[in-house]
Amino acid sequence: MDNSQNMSYKAGQAKGQAQEKGSQMIDKVSSAAQSTKESLQEGGQQMQAKAQGAVDAVKDSMSSK
Repeated sequence: MDNSQNMSYKAGQAKGQAQEKGSQMIDKVSSAAQSTKESLQEGGQQMQAKAQGAVDAVKDSMSSK
């Protein structure tokens, strides 16, 4: 293998490794985003429940008078 073939082989290897690392990073970011989204949805549901509870409490206090 001459020098230019060796260089292009190494460049190809480096490119392959970079692509692999890039896709691993994308997977990690994607799963982190998914779990964040799920946490936010749970938090949003809790907020909705609390808000509904507050609305119901106000309705009850209005109607009992």
